[in-house]
Amino acid sequence: MPETPEQSPRPDSAEVRKPRKGIYVLPNLFTLAALFGGFYSIVMAMNGRFEQAAIGVFCAMVLDSLDGRVARMTNTQSAFGEQMDSLADMVSFGAAPALIAYVWALTGLGRWGWIAAFVYCACAALRLARFNVNTTVVDKRFFQGLPSPAAAAIVTGFIWLVTEAGIKGAEVSWFMFALMLYAGLTMVTNVPFYSFKDVSFKRSVPFAVIVSIALGIAVINIDPPTVIFALFVMYGMSGYVLYFWRRYKGLQTSVISTSTEEPDERGLHK
Repeated sequence: MPETPEQSPRPDSAEVRKPRKGIYVLPNLFTLAALFGGFYSIVMAMNGRFEQAAIGVFCAMVLDSLDGRVARMTNTQSAFGEQMDSLADMVSFGAAPALIAYVWALTGLGRWGWIAAFVYCACAALRLARFNVNTTVVDKRFFQGLPSPAAAAIVTGFIWLVTEAGIKGAEVSWFMFALMLYAGLTMVTNVPFYSFKDVSFKRSVPFAVIVSIALGIAVINIDPPTVIFALFVMYGMSGYVLYFWRRYKGLQTSVISTSTEEPDERGLHK
């Protein structure tokens, strides 16, 4: 006798259960490691070890630049990873540099010191929020404003350089104050900064390029604090040079693009 709909066997619950949503481990490991770098920097600053605190921020920069590339290479991009990346960036490149600079040099300035630290921290948050909402409309060749890792590198690079020279933070407190304001406010300007996103590592290059990279690594190893700080200061000024050059030539200075193509890299925010 044929089975009626009421008599037909019910499908096994395992067959109709939707698969659980998971979290990709590999790219988020890099993000968590970058977050740890920022946390480590804060702890080191609280213990008065400012050189290690600065190095922690630079380690976080390297790890932050890798998580997006790893996610793309392994096809493990996710909305969770994007949000996690932004939150980690806020700690490593927003809160950590502000707190390190405040403890190292700005405490002696009273309210002016914590105001400078807060302005930097707030600008980093605004920079990251604007990056997240403008991802699909900004020309991928440029960043809109100074990326937060580069701003953090300028602040902590100066601390690393001066600490190695044996100079106390209190001796350069007002210079640190000005540097914090410059780095913070430059993050929220509309000044274009080259993103290097159109540089492809899959293309073949002349042998001289590899030699140049080797020489660059050698130069950095001569005096890492001085060379790294100088490089990021030049990058931090390059946006203004590009902005006024484009204005002088009558070119468009805005990096807002009519293209809806998503940028290839969501890593260097920032």
